[in-house]
Amino acid sequence: MLKKILAGAALLGLAGVQPALAQANPPDTLIALRAFDSDNYDPIRSTARSAGEVVYMLADTLTSVDWDMKTVTPGLATSWTVSPDGKLYTFKLRDDVTFCDGRKMTADDVVFSISRLADPANKSPVRWRAGPVKEIRAKDATTVEYELTQPFSELLFQLSLFFASVVDKNSVEKLGANFGVQGFNGTGPFCWVSWTPRNELVMTKHEGYKWAPPIFKNPSPQVGKVIWKIVPDDNTRLAAMQSGQGDVTQYIPYVAIESLKKTPGIQMSQQPNYFWDYFLGFKVDKPVVNDPLIRKAMVMAVNRPAIAKAVFFGAGDAADAYLNPNVLDYDPASKALLPAYSPDNARKLLDDAGWKAGADGVRVKDGLRASFTVYGITDVVWTRTAEAIQADLRRIGVEMKISLFDATIAWGKLATQEFDAFVMSYPYVSAGDALNLYWPSTNRPTPNRMNWNDPETDTLLATARGALDPIDRKVALAKVQERVTEANVWIPLVREQLWVASSKRTVGARAHGLYGVGIYKGLDISLTK
Repeated sequence: MLKKILAGAALLGLAGVQPALAQANPPDTLIALRAFDSDNYDPIRSTARSAGEVVYMLADTLTSVDWDMKTVTPGLATSWTVSPDGKLYTFKLRDDVTFCDGRKMTADDVVFSISRLADPANKSPVRWRAGPVKEIRAKDATTVEYELTQPFSELLFQLSLFFASVVDKNSVEKLGANFGVQGFNGTGPFCWVSWTPRNELVMTKHEGYKWAPPIFKNPSPQVGKVIWKIVPDDNTRLAAMQSGQGDVTQYIPYVAIESLKKTPGIQMSQQPNYFWDYFLGFKVDKPVVNDPLIRKAMVMAVNRPAIAKAVFFGAGDAADAYLNPNVLDYDPASKALLPAYSPDNARKLLDDAGWKAGADGVRVKDGLRASFTVYGITDVVWTRTAEAIQADLRRIGVEMKISLFDATIAWGKLATQEFDAFVMSYPYVSAGDALNLYWPSTNRPTPNRMNWNDPETDTLLATARGALDPIDRKVALAKVQERVTEANVWIPLVREQLWVASSKRTVGARAHGLYGVGIYKGLDISLTK
């Protein structure tokens, strides 16, 4: 596979690069390559990573997250205080921020933007991330009071995500449903110029921008223009990077990462604290997979290190817990609760539980065949991963039927009750972020596609959300991790690694990783002559 991709890249050369890439790059223009476009760039309407990487450049948020992925730092807010009951956050804002059209940003703009996210009428798929909002109000031009009906310990992390970007009310009202499609007015380091869907998005330097989060060395953008170029084909994208026609990308074929590390003129940056995980989840109320013992046997049967090696070519780490051990509020004790890989022990467990091999090798119990259907999104990674899981399960007498769909169809399919299990990958910023996404009973049927309905889990999550002491939050979230791990609701598979490749002329490209975004704001990136 590696030889095929690299050979294809060599043969393609500039001929394989799309026409828009086959010319010398302008001296002050960063060419960022990516595999996918977004459907829109309105921060409250899209959950796509491809939307986030653009919106982080076009807009700013109240808070930011440091390179360690654990420390919340200032953004548009220079500081904040929290009331003793955890229900009132008071944010002090910078007073030197302007939108791309030159208008000065004030507290009213923050109130409009976050209220827009939180308003049920706008039907944002990420509305919950704003917390249980009672009222957001401007106390004066540089002070925002953010009042909750109950404490929400995740708030500062959630406000760093691009969904909570501050946008211009006038632009939103003027463009309506076309905001983030035909235009965008934000306070970010770059300004919207044009978007040609499935081809490129162009942005130019925000003149006067000097309010970067403190995690960056440079308060202002160092390049004059950024072009986000869509290059869907792995070979073409790789050839463009190798030939210098592309300046930076995080969309690197797993098979090519080791080779790129050794390629002259290519620089590679890794973020070790990157939280994007792959898993298989069971609908716990469906026949066959509603048996805790058969779920446990399946966890024991799947060879996660082999998948990480064969499918991710070592650019992913075999998951040994439900969450990445580097994430905030990870529970080390949960790791010991995940059944170890042992097909022999899995077979014995099923034998002892009365699941006996049928004539075709598939186990049967009380007339029920050990067969189930998994849904997911089709691509090379998931196709190969699903096939590897299927083969592992077949060895213990369990039949897994695979139904993978194009993304345009898959999300609708994954909101139904048609399937018994599903495969998914997802980003998160903390243990609380991940657990509050998938495990509340109120999130059924999606994103809690497991139909996990456990009052104790709900109580623990509520305790964690409302915790005023970080220790109390950590303890409650640890209990959730242990509870769902013991129930074997998921098969944790692989933790994706984040690598950013940059060209010889590109300086300062550093992998960040917030919500999966490798090139976060791009403020420290410069180009040599």
